[in-house]
Amino acid sequence: MSKLDQAKMVMKVKKIQKELEREVIKVEKGDGAVSVEITGEQKIKKIHIDPNSIDLEDIEQLERWLEDAVKTAIAESQRLASEKMQPMMGSLGSLGL
Repeated sequence: MSKLDQAKMVMKVKKIQKELEREVIKVEKGDGAVSVEITGEQKIKKIHIDPNSIDLEDIEQLERWLEDAVKTAIAESQRLASEKMQPMMGSLGSLGL
């Protein structure tokens, strides 16, 4: 792969990274009691808990919803990143990445 091809590939990767930064995935659990927003780069932007939808006598349920929402959000952001990077994977090997 020529230096020019490598430079083009690096630029494409950086473009995809910028797209992933802007991409926001929202996951809700407990019929909206808990919501998590995460970027395509797996950075949590926001966690919201609707106080009207939770039972303070059952904190364990809130913890489960929160854990499930975070796990699902991370999995979805990983899937999104994988989909965006998939076309590049063959070329990245020749760059040593």
